[in-house]
Order: sequence, then C-alpha cells, then structure tokens
Amino acid sequence: MPYVPSDALSQHFKNNGIDLALKVEELLGSVAPDSPNLALYRDMTLTVLRMAQDDLSRWNAKITLQALRELENAFRVLERFKGRRKVTVFGSARTPLEHPVYALARELGKQLAAADLMVITGAGGGVMAAAHEGAGLDHSLGFNITLPFEQHANATVDGTGNLLPFHFFFTRKLFFVKEADALVLCPGGFGTLDEALEVLTLIQTGKSPLVPIVLLDAPGGTFWEGALGFIKNELEANKYILPADMNLMKLVYSAEEAVAEIDQFYSNFHSSRWLKNTFVIRMHHALNDHALKTLQEQFSDLRLADEFQQYAHQDEYDEAQFSHLTRLAFKFNGRNHGRLRELVDFVNLKENWVGLGHAQPAQDAKPVQFT
Repeated sequence: MPYVPSDALSQHFKNNGIDLALKVEELLGSVAPDSPNLALYRDMTLTVLRMAQDDLSRWNAKITLQALRELENAFRVLERFKGRRKVTVFGSARTPLEHPVYALARELGKQLAAADLMVITGAGGGVMAAAHEGAGLDHSLGFNITLPFEQHANATVDGTGNLLPFHFFFTRKLFFVKEADALVLCPGGFGTLDEALEVLTLIQTGKSPLVPIVLLDAPGGTFWEGALGFIKNELEANKYILPADMNLMKLVYSAEEAVAEIDQFYSNFHSSRWLKNTFVIRMHHALNDHALKTLQEQFSDLRLADEFQQYAHQDEYDEAQFSHLTRLAFKFNGRNHGRLRELVDFVNLKENWVGLGHAQPAQDAKPVQFT
C-alpha cells in the first residue's frame, strides 16, 4: 500500500490558524498528479514549512538546504544506473602506485567490470584510482568529497557524468552503502576504518540490507588479519558482539577470491526486504523439500513464530519487476544478522535447489498474508 502519513503536521498548521496542508496538496497534485508518493512529498514540504515557521537558526536552514540538494541531485544522477549491480570499494587515497595493494585494487576493478559489476569509490587517488583504472569509465562511479586538500577526482571519472560531488560526509556515506550490492575494503587509514566499522554496524543492526563485506589484502599482508584479531580477542571475547557477527565479513588475498565471494552470495539469493512484520528473501531457485526441512530445524533460532514459508509469487506494488522470484518468508527476530548470513549461505548451496539436490520440489504454497 502507498505511504499513509500522520496528520500531526497538518494539525500543527491548523492549530495555528493556517490550512497549509490543503494548499500543499493542491500544489503537489498539479506538479505530480499520478505519483504514488504524494503523501511523502506533502510531509516533506510541511516539515520545511514548520522549520521556516520556527526559524531557529540560519545555520540549521543552510545544512538542511545543502543536504536536500545533494540528496536530490544524487537520486537524479544515479537513476541512470538503476538496475546495475554495484560494488563499493574502500581504501587509502595515499596508496602509492608501486604498492602491491595498488596493483591488487586495479585487478579487482578489472575483474568486477568483467563480471558486469559497477565499481563505486570515493573518486580519489590511491586504491580508489586503481579500482577505477581497472574497471574503466563505463563501470565506474565516483562519489567525491569537497576537501581543501588531497581529494581530487581521479583521471577515470574526472569531468564525466559518472562523478558525483558531495559537500557532506554523511550524505556521501549514505550513498556508498545505499547503492552497494557488495563492499570490498582494502587497507587504509582512519577513513577506511571508519567506513568498515560503519557498514558492519549498519548491517549488524539491520539498518542496511545484508550484502557481502569482503576484506581484501595483498598476499602476506597483515592489515585486516590484525584488525580481525583485535575484533575476535577484544569484542567477541568480551561479548560486545555475537560470535556469529564474524560471519558478516570475509578476508581474502586476491581479486579472484573477492569477486568469487560476491558471485557466490548472489548465486541464489537475489535480495531481501521487510513486508510489514515478515522478512522476505527473494531467490532465483526454489529450495527442495530436504533443504526446507533442514532449514526449519537448523535456523529455528531466527524465527519469532511460525515456520519458514516458501512460495512462488507475491505482488509488490513498488517492485513488481521482482514478482517472478521465489520467496522465503519468516518472522525474523531482527537481531542476529550474522546468523542470517549463515542462512543466506545455506540458500546458496546448489544441492539445496530444486532439481539439483536429492529431494523433490517443495509443494507450492499460497502467497503469505503479511500482518
């Protein structure tokens, strides 16, 4: 169903003797009469009007304006690349050309492009320049940050329509994660570590969809090995994280391994989403009877109630292009995303697919009624 807004904003203006809500609805109706998102735009506009009415700070208004402009511009530019799988690559802007990690990042970009995956970076030098150099412009997107020093767009994306400039780190970081179907993290400085911990936190808490996180280092490198040792010995050992949270990332030492990890993740798993209180995994291949039975037993800790249900079709008004995919639906507890990653790995095993395992297809089920 379309978004149904709260009437709190409308009531606010009515209480102040102004019926702006009606005027805003009329204006938006003339601009985009057929949009299913009119209620959302109405609330956005009323929020700005309430901010103007309060008029608390010019600085607040400037931050809001800049952020809104950056979001709108990014949405519009990235619409050109909609439907293409993308991989965000993080790493140091200061990695020199002769460093083994530079060559590794360039090879990574080349292999990602060969797999028809776009490469997103911060558009700077070092690892970012190397990944774009390997991928080429047609498979590159750069999200550049405006800084007084060192952060200039690399030669691959500079001056092209594949480059997006950002003033704020927080809007830029939003799109690094929002657009990513996978993330590859190479060695780097404070920024790389910040990005690594942020994406792990977002996925661990369910604030961002589950995607593969690949830690990539040159053979013999100790950057991520040391970081993982700290995480295991300090965070996991002290129960600051769950043991299964370690499943959210994988350390590899070659571009081939990195691309293979991403390819394996999407071998059956397509995407996931929440529909009301039900978590839905979309799959390219249905699971056979034996796999479903095993799944019910081995992953029961992820369910709040009922069983895992598999069905062949579900209408989704906002993503009808995926209606042909098989669904696996359950009442996810929303907590242990490391275990959810284990479930995805189970779904991706070929022996669990219909026609490739040792059992017959599971019986068709009626579409789930979401509550």
